[in-house]
Amino acid sequence: MAPLDATPVVDWTDCPLVEVIPGKVSGVPLLKGTRLPADTILENYEGGSPVAEICENFDMPEDTIREILSYAARKQPPQP
Repeated sequence: MAPLDATPVVDWTDCPLVEVIPGKVSGVPLLKGTRLPADTILENYEGGSPVAEICENFDMPEDTIREILSYAARKQPPQP
């Protein structure tokens, strides 16, 4: 199993739905109360998965997924 990349795609520092706990999943930003990396939601969406599929795959409410995607859209650095 390949090690997780500890460098987040987005700065999740101010996102109320995300937490970082040193030692939990290598300290990557996780959706609160889960072991699901916040970047995984974004990567799935950018990879073409519709919101409904992401909700089903990760057993997450649609409003949570949409809020994560909205936050990421505001915080992602501009593409060159």
